[in-house]
Amino acid sequence: MTEDALGFPVRVPVPDLRALAGGNTGIPGVWRLDSGRPGPHAVITSLVHGNEFTGAAVLARWLRAGLLPARGVLTLVFANLDAFARFDPADPTLSRYVDEDLNRVWSPALLDGGRDSLELRRARALRPVVEAADALLDLHSMLWPSDPLVLAPASPAALAMARAMGAPGPIVADAVHPEGPRMIDHAAFTAPGTHRVALLAEAGQHWEPGTEAVAQAYAGGFLRALGMAPPPARLRPEPPVWRVTGAVTAASRRFAFTDSFRGGAVIPRAGTLIARDGEAEIRTPHDECLLVMPCPRVMRGHVAVRLARREEAGGARA
Repeated sequence: MTEDALGFPVRVPVPDLRALAGGNTGIPGVWRLDSGRPGPHAVITSLVHGNEFTGAAVLARWLRAGLLPARGVLTLVFANLDAFARFDPADPTLSRYVDEDLNRVWSPALLDGGRDSLELRRARALRPVVEAADALLDLHSMLWPSDPLVLAPASPAALAMARAMGAPGPIVADAVHPEGPRMIDHAAFTAPGTHRVALLAEAGQHWEPGTEAVAQAYAGGFLRALGMAPPPARLRPEPPVWRVTGAVTAASRRFAFTDSFRGGAVIPRAGTLIARDGEAEIRTPHDECLLVMPCPRVMRGHVAVRLARREEAGGARA
């Protein structure tokens, strides 16, 4: 086990992806697996952030085992290989990206614009893969302690897919991230009337032994929901749906939570003080307020936490 200066231990081995980095499509890190049978085109992406390699470990194991979908086409993506190549267990937070966040550039204005960065070049190379997907699952993990969750664009089709996955953790429906459009915010998945869906799975905390199993549960549930893998042996309870009602952005360098809140915590009462931002008080806007991925060390101008209200709960699902 290695621990960095900020106290984040790396408790899992770093996967060796060298033999898989070439892909089989002409795009580095992109693997196309064709069943030869009619069906959807599913895309599972990993390593959008270079230090979040849990999902990549799952996809690498599947490739080495010779996985083929039961129908349709499955494309597996190792997205930011350049950032991953810089991963250092002694300082694991520094390899999230090289130039800029690869998960904040997925708008036509940025993809078609003249600005250049390593991550924009990679997004442009991956764009045809993303736009070809009928369904996309983007695998991530989290720096700060938090329960697993699925982020879904607030469309009926995306929410239905998230429910059908039957994976652990709640579903959080939200709009474009305040700091920039994510891969799941791409117009291919958010345009009115589109049949395409995209989901982002946060499998748990980086570099913890249990996170990989959750990432595999999400990825396997995604394939089962599309009929591309055998059905599950048992039903899971349908996860609750929470809808984001607002985001709290740090306006000063003195932002601080009032407690060491874990992601997934639910604050029972409206008006509860949860943070101070300089002289300003940050209070919950409604009862039963879910804290989505609170970041206790946040820079000014960045999102410290998103807030969500429970929308519904259901029965059993596959």
